[in-house]
Amino acid sequence: IASGYNIVPREVEEVLFMHQKVMEAAVVGVPDAKRGETVKAFVVLKQGQSATVEELRGFCKENLAPYKVPTFVEFRTELPKTQVGKVLRRQLVEEEKAKQASGTAEA
Repeated sequence: IASGYNIVPREVEEVLFMHQKVMEAAVVGVPDAKRGETVKAFVVLKQGQSATVEELRGFCKENLAPYKVPTFVEFRTELPKTQVGKVLRRQLVEEEKAKQASGTAEA
C-alpha cells in the first residue's frame, strides 16, 4: 500500500516481464517516509543486455497507472530464491530495511 493505493506486486512484475531485456523481476514495498511504502523493483537482465533505470521506469509508465510505477529499480545478477526457485521477497524487504537503517538506501 502506497499513499492509500493497494499495489499488487505481481501486476508490476508482469509489466516488467514484457520488457524485452528483462529476464527476472521481483517487486516489493519498501518503507517510505512520505508515502508509507513505495514500490521497488529488483531486476535481472537477460545475458548481454543493458538497461537504465529511466528506460524501465519509462516502460512501466506506458503500461501502468502512475502510482504503480516503481520509484526505485535495482539491477542484480540474480534474485534470492528458495530451493524450488521461488523468489524470496521477504529477504529483499529485509535487505532494504537494513540499508535504510544504515543510511545506504537510495534517496
